[in-house]
Amino acid sequence: MRETPRSRETAADAGPGLPQRRPGRAFAHTGASGSGTPHRSDGRPPHTPRGARRTDLAGHPGTTPPVPGWPAPLVLCALGLLAVLFALITWQVAVEGPLLRLDERVGGELFGHGPAALTQVFSDLGGMPVALPVLTGVIAYALWRRALRLAVYAALTMAAVPALVIPLKVATARQGPLTEAVNYYPSGHTATAAVAYGASALVLLALPRPSWLREASWPRAWMMPVAAILLTTATGIGLVLHGYHWPLDVLASWCLGPLVLAPLWWVSCRSRRRSSSRTPSC
Repeated sequence: MRETPRSRETAADAGPGLPQRRPGRAFAHTGASGSGTPHRSDGRPPHTPRGARRTDLAGHPGTTPPVPGWPAPLVLCALGLLAVLFALITWQVAVEGPLLRLDERVGGELFGHGPAALTQVFSDLGGMPVALPVLTGVIAYALWRRALRLAVYAALTMAAVPALVIPLKVATARQGPLTEAVNYYPSGHTATAAVAYGASALVLLALPRPSWLREASWPRAWMMPVAAILLTTATGIGLVLHGYHWPLDVLASWCLGPLVLAPLWWVSCRSRRRSSSRTPSC
């Protein structure tokens, strides 16, 4: 078969030298008509510094504009562990397993310790007359800031507490300490404190802070979650030391609280991401 002869120009390009750029031709990653200026469709330079790339919620490089991703794997693992622990405790309470007997021995050693007045105050932190007005005020503030979605999710999160706790109380019918009454598992006061204070912290974190508060040096973002954790911890400790609940009742509600708060946490993360991409209006 006869080979097709190549043109002189093509044969010249096949030489040992490097290919030469031809005037008037557009190369990949260059400007129009051989301008020689690298460009990208989004206007970024060809080599974007690593620190200048936008990241998603998990800290990985995102797209431009940013697209919210799924929660961080670490958070999902923590929620999974809490769910497993909650299921284990509930199973032991239902079948009156060895973990339940150990819980009663530990609780018997803890009852009556600490100042009675202080443990009563700690216990009352999880009551509806204390915790619910705090969350109601935060929801009202969110509505005033026109954060309707956050307000609705916070209200639904609080409504989920009795919807989950009351059936569990009836199903397990656990007898309370120092009383003949039943339906003490899990602790409703602890769950109320965890969700009310936790939801308040998540909503406040998602809302842009006023200008006068942003300029102050003392406010820090971690203060609100830490305050919510401390209030919830104090509530559980007070309930156990005062003899209102067994330790496993409180521990189960500590596990249940983050699981109930997970949807609101996700909405709060999305709201913070959107608000950080624009300058707050106040």
